[in-house]
Amino acid sequence: MGRVEGKVAIVTGGALGIGKASCLLLAKEGAKVAVTDILDKEGQKVVKEIKNNGGMALFWHLDVSNEKEVQKVFADIHNKLGKIDVLVNNAGIAGVSKPTHEITEEEWDKVMAVNVKGVFFCTKHVIPFMKKTGDGSIINLSSIYGIVSSPDVPPYHASKGAVRIMTKTDAFLYAKDKIRVNSVHPGFIWTPMVENYAKSQGNVEEVRKMLDNLHPIGHIGEPDDIAYGIVYLASDESKFVTGSELVIDGGYTAR
Repeated sequence: MGRVEGKVAIVTGGALGIGKASCLLLAKEGAKVAVTDILDKEGQKVVKEIKNNGGMALFWHLDVSNEKEVQKVFADIHNKLGKIDVLVNNAGIAGVSKPTHEITEEEWDKVMAVNVKGVFFCTKHVIPFMKKTGDGSIINLSSIYGIVSSPDVPPYHASKGAVRIMTKTDAFLYAKDKIRVNSVHPGFIWTPMVENYAKSQGNVEEVRKMLDNLHPIGHIGEPDDIAYGIVYLASDESKFVTGSELVIDGGYTAR
């Protein structure tokens, strides 16, 4: 308990999956959490759960692909919570799974708007507040597919590769300001996104078994597996860690 005591953390895409698990664990470890998402009802439920467990959280509606909205929401978070110490850039979408030559410009841009521009906008508008605080931790959710690839969802893979390199660039740029920037690379985690993928393929149990077998450890992960890594990077335990890739993938990329 208390690993991030006194810190103020923003989590984008905080209503479901990895984002929800991160909000709950950050609050459990003492952070004041700004839960942000486009899913208002689900986001409010996360806030209620945190408060019922004795934590502190507030919800903001946020579309990370809208720069003016990001700027307004981050300013309001700072005004209400007094500072911003941690940003978890978690919001993301999978997009279409088609061969590259069949993808439309609109389909490509939809993924980039959330997964890449969203990280850019949120980082851009949190940096001034972190400079005021005198330090900070930015945690960008990339993927195993920001490191390796597979023959599907080209826009998603491209976006997660971009996030990986954006992380390293910003780690260099803001190290002098004591702002650390790191990326997290999950393997397959049983989240609503992965569950929806499984449903689209037909037999959910068969798909889950197939995904389990992709990981040397023998099974896919749970949201908490990633949330614990995020709490580590948010805490002062990782004060010497920046520009790094925290791979939490059950051995997927060890091949």
